[in-house]
Amino acid sequence: MTVNFQYVNTHVSDTLSAFTTEKLEKLANKFEFLISAQVYIKHDDKDHDAGKICNIELSLPGPRIYATSNEATYEMAVNETINDLTRQLKKRKEVFKTY
Repeated sequence: MTVNFQYVNTHVSDTLSAFTTEKLEKLANKFEFLISAQVYIKHDDKDHDAGKICNIELSLPGPRIYATSNEATYEMAVNETINDLTRQLKKRKEVFKTY
């Protein structure tokens, strides 16, 4: 699975990219039909409590799956987004099952 990163209003972080890629690879191993992921890491100056935003869009057969979260740290935002995507992928996998 290919993973593309875009950093908006923040500095590029290799450790954050590695952390996110590791989480997405675990997801790809569990759901083998994933094709690619587009990750957007953003910083919002107006939100003082949180402001660390992670958007992930997964490409797979059928409509794309999208999740976003706004947390106090980027790691928490990535974890929350991955949890949302996992929930959506479980629903999608039920559709793919043959009886």
